[in-house]
Amino acid sequence: MSENTNDTQKLEQLVEAKKNFFSEIGKIVIGQKEILDFMLIALLTRGHTLLVGVPGLAKTLLIKSMADICDLSFKRIQFTPDLMPSDITGTELIDIDPETEKRAFRFYKGPIFANIVLADEINRTPPKTQAALLEAMQEHRVTAGGHTYDIDEPFFVLATQNPIEQEGTYPLPEAQLDRFMFHLNINYPSIDEEVSIVNETTVGKKYNVEKVFSKESIIGFQDLVFRVPISDNVVNYAVKLAASTRPNENTGSEYVKKWVEWGAGPRASQYLVLGAKAKALLDGRPTPSIEDIQSLAPEILRHRILPNFNAEAEGIKVDDIVNQLIQNLED
Repeated sequence: MSENTNDTQKLEQLVEAKKNFFSEIGKIVIGQKEILDFMLIALLTRGHTLLVGVPGLAKTLLIKSMADICDLSFKRIQFTPDLMPSDITGTELIDIDPETEKRAFRFYKGPIFANIVLADEINRTPPKTQAALLEAMQEHRVTAGGHTYDIDEPFFVLATQNPIEQEGTYPLPEAQLDRFMFHLNINYPSIDEEVSIVNETTVGKKYNVEKVFSKESIIGFQDLVFRVPISDNVVNYAVKLAASTRPNENTGSEYVKKWVEWGAGPRASQYLVLGAKAKALLDGRPTPSIEDIQSLAPEILRHRILPNFNAEAEGIKVDDIVNQLIQNLED
């Protein structure tokens, strides 16, 4: 790392902050440690996350608790079929100055202007409104009335989808899905975890959480991630893994050509490398390994690989394809 001493101190601070983060969030959220690990990685790499799970699994509580502990502003947007782009980004209205009685347009910021935004059931709103959110995610700014308004950093979007009710939904196109770093599947809690949830939520207890991060510290840790050194063989592995998902290239195996319609683009390689860097730091290591790439691959590649009809007919899942590709690269 450059500025070795300072960066080493920041690494130690991040490991301690992570420990305190899980200690605090454990007062409110039971289980879901793996999901929280991925959300921290996305936050530190300036990425965004798509969370797929049935209703009632505490997705809102999870992200709101994270915002509280990180000392970040939080907004929730419930996506519905009648939601307009201006309902997300904001709108211009005519204001009258009480002293001069002059009229002028004034921009009123929408809920996208927060550090952490929960986009609930993003597939329930039309593509035009989805595009407004996804553009803000990409650019970290909003344009309205010929003016550009920056969104405060850090900026993290967690979008959710319900995998069961698909009637009346507008599935995100592959090009839009590619803007999310992670595609996470949130599962039901175990029996023991559900017993703990019931015990904790039916007795009227309230917990106060301590702030672990701040805006400034998170931005500092984000900058640290980009300074982490990484060996050429780890970068080459990440690129080869992403390229191996593409059926129309020489890198594609017969397995991929048989089951895959479309593979991952270069953004997958970028996120594999950035995610591995952040994961290494959170684990207290100064540089990432190939194992870090492998551990993040399913969540980064799952929404970037489009299985073909053969795969669907044979019951081949995307995760099966990713695991096979990892196995092929090891052989």
